[in-house]
Order: sequence, then structure tokens, then C-alpha cells
Amino acid sequence: MTGYAHDKDALIKRLHRIEGQVRGIERMVDEDRYCIDILTQIAAVRTALEQVGAKLLEGHVTHCLADALASRDEQAASVKTAEMLDAVQRFVKTQ
Repeated sequence: MTGYAHDKDALIKRLHRIEGQVRGIERMVDEDRYCIDILTQIAAVRTALEQVGAKLLEGHVTHCLADALASRDEQAASVKTAEMLDAVQRFVKTQ
């Protein structure tokens, strides 16, 4: 079971909406729309993806990492902690 299992349907719906937003940006470029309007939409997509990423990080911490720590398996806890820290570093770099 994944840390986001209980939110999977909502995450998929959100990702589909984001996919639609990206297609809309493509149409805007094709239609030679105003640069600032396109940049505004790109910022909205980035924000939406960051929100999805935050939800996934939350799931990792509250499920995957918490389970590894509760198991008292030091190696598993170390692996999950390292994964989380790497993910946070990647996530912060995008901000």
C-alpha cells in the first residue's frame, strides 16, 4: 500500500485537470496569445503540480516513513528517511 492510496482518485483527477491546463497553454501558444497570459497559466500549472507533490510528500511521511520508524527496523527507517530527504530537496529546488 502506498502513502497516497486513500487520495489516489483525487490525485488522478487533479493530474487530469493539470493535463488539460497544459493542453490549454499549448492552444494559447498556437493562437499567438499574449505572453503574460501564457506565463500566468504556466505559473498556475506549476502551483498545481507543487500541490500534488506536497500531497505525495505528506503521504510518504505519514505512511511510508511512519511505518518504517514504527517497525524499529533501523535499515528500513534509514532508507525511508533518506528517500524523504532527497524528495524534499528536489521539491524545494523547484520552488
